[in-house]
Amino acid sequence: MINSTGHVVLLGQKSSVVWSASSPTEPVQAPILQLLDTGNLVLRSEKDDQNSESYLWQSFDYPCDTLLPGMKLGWDLRTGLERRIVSWKSPDDPSPGDFAWGITPNNYPESEAWKGSNKYFRDGPWNGIGFSGAPELKPNPLFNFKFVSNKNEVYYIYYLEDETAKSRMIVSQNNGYNRIRYAWNSRTQSWGVFASVPRDNCDTYGLCGAYGNCIIGESPICQCLKGFKPKGDFIDWSQGCVRNKPFDCQDKHSSGFVKIHGLKLPDATHTWVNASLNLKGCKAKCLSNCSCTAYTHSDISGKGSGCVMWFGELIDVREFQVGGQDLFVRLHTSEIGGDGEHAVIIGVVIVAVFVVVCGVVLLARYIRQIRTRKNLKG
Repeated sequence: MINSTGHVVLLGQKSSVVWSASSPTEPVQAPILQLLDTGNLVLRSEKDDQNSESYLWQSFDYPCDTLLPGMKLGWDLRTGLERRIVSWKSPDDPSPGDFAWGITPNNYPESEAWKGSNKYFRDGPWNGIGFSGAPELKPNPLFNFKFVSNKNEVYYIYYLEDETAKSRMIVSQNNGYNRIRYAWNSRTQSWGVFASVPRDNCDTYGLCGAYGNCIIGESPICQCLKGFKPKGDFIDWSQGCVRNKPFDCQDKHSSGFVKIHGLKLPDATHTWVNASLNLKGCKAKCLSNCSCTAYTHSDISGKGSGCVMWFGELIDVREFQVGGQDLFVRLHTSEIGGDGEHAVIIGVVIVAVFVVVCGVVLLARYIRQIRTRKNLKG
C-alpha cells in the first residue's frame, strides 16, 4: 500500500510494516503506484506525465536475481545507487545467495561477478562494441544492447528487437555461478536457454595467475604470456608467471612491447584511460612510466581509438580462437624478437632496403644503356 506520506509499504499482521521502499525526500501529493508493461513497479505523482520516467521510486532500481529488458545494470554515480543482480539462495528461497553480477566503475569499467566479496568471473571491460571477454555478445534478432559511461552513470542495458518477444537474464547458484539468458519459445510455450556463462574453465577468475594466459585446447590450459615463465610448478598455476628478464626502468631502450592477439583484456582495476590519445601516444606514455605493463586501444569500434594502460600484474587473461583484442605487453627488448611492433619495423626496413636496391640496380642499368648508345654513336 501507499501510506499517507507517499511511502510504499508492505504490511503484515496487525498492520505492522514488513517492508518499505526508499522514501521520497518530500511528501507526495496524490501518489500513484503503477505496474508498467515492462514489469517495472513505479511510484509517481498523479500530476506527472504518464510518459515521463521521472519516478519517485521504481522497482527496476532494486533488482533481485533477474535482469529484464530496459533494466539498468550499474551505477548512478550522483546518488551512489548500485543496481546489481543477486542470486537466490535456492529456487524456493528468494533471500540473497552467494553470487552477484554487476558493473565495476573503474577508470575502464567492466562487467564482473562475485562470490561474496571475491571476484569469481569477469566479462572484461567495455571496449566500445562489447565486453572484451564476451566476443560472442553481438546484436542479434532477439535483442540489442548499449553501455553508457559518463560522469553521472555507468550501466549496461539491453532491449528486445521484437516487442512481441520475451527474454530475461537470471543469476543462479545451482552448481556454482550461472548467468543464463532465456528466450520464450512460443511454439513450445516454454523458456529456452539462449546463452549462458561460464563457458569453460578459462572463465574462472585468475585461474592462471599473474601474467598467465588461459587457452582452451592447450595442455595445460594455463600458459605464460610471451616473455614470462612459470613462477611455480606446472601443477599449481595460482602463483602465475614471472619475467624471463626484467627490464631496467632507468634505461629507456631496455624495454619494448610485443603485440598479442585475440585476448580477453586483463583485470582493469589498475588502469588509466585517455579517450583522445592515439596508439602511438599511448605507447610513449606507457614507456615513460616504469609501472606500466601493457597498453591498447580503449575503444575498438571503427579503426580503434583512445588509450588504456595497465599498471602492475596482468590478471585473468584468456585467449580466444575467434574474437578477442590485441594487447601490447611490455618486455625486455631481448625478449621481443621478431614479434609485434618490432616485426612491423623490421618488415618496413626490409621493404625500404629492397626498394633502394632495386632503384640502384635500375639506375645502373639505365646508365650502362646510355653509355652503350654513346659508344655505338662514337
